[in-house]
Amino acid sequence: MSSPLDPALKVAEFLLQIKAVKLSPNKPFTWASGWKSPIYCDNRKTLSYPAVRTFIRQQFVHIINSEFGSPDMIAGVATGGIAHGALVAHDLGLPFIYVRSGSKDHGLKNQVEGDHSVGRSVVVVEDLVSTGGSSLNAVQALRDEGIEVKGMVSIFTYGFDQARDAFAEAKVNLHALTNYSVLLDQALRSDYITEKDVVSLNEWRKDPANWDVVKA
Repeated sequence: MSSPLDPALKVAEFLLQIKAVKLSPNKPFTWASGWKSPIYCDNRKTLSYPAVRTFIRQQFVHIINSEFGSPDMIAGVATGGIAHGALVAHDLGLPFIYVRSGSKDHGLKNQVEGDHSVGRSVVVVEDLVSTGGSSLNAVQALRDEGIEVKGMVSIFTYGFDQARDAFAEAKVNLHALTNYSVLLDQALRSDYITEKDVVSLNEWRKDPANWDVVKA
């Protein structure tokens, strides 16, 4: 079990407190993919709370400094990673760019926005990693522009095997501030969920596409 002083546990506590994360194992949410899910995560809410966004920024800066050295730029992933990425870039005194989900269909048809000629390496800031598809799409867009991706930081990851495999295959080092296991740890500590709920929630993470709330 995580220490109460663990920054990952603190981030999880914040996410639960401000309802950026909601857990509902008995009345699941439906994701855009069609998956039935006992968890819903909207990290955009973190921007509305100065103490929360400050702690997240500080943790991102610490990880970037300790794990990735000195990138030339910070890149945010649209849309959730843009504001956090800009805050991190400001703190580090670095240029900031961001990556759209796809190229624009007009104008210069950019996918990478901003002046990326000012540097050749980035750390990518993301708010949430689920399957990893959209995050790694952003990484590929940066690489297509000849930019070295030193790694990625995110507020939260579900820790799906599919995502771990995809990041490994793409050779991208991901550091998340907190994750699904730590979140359940904190939710149990704060009596948000019960031990019985934890069983169901862990079953979902093993096979989210086929999870059955009744059987779980």
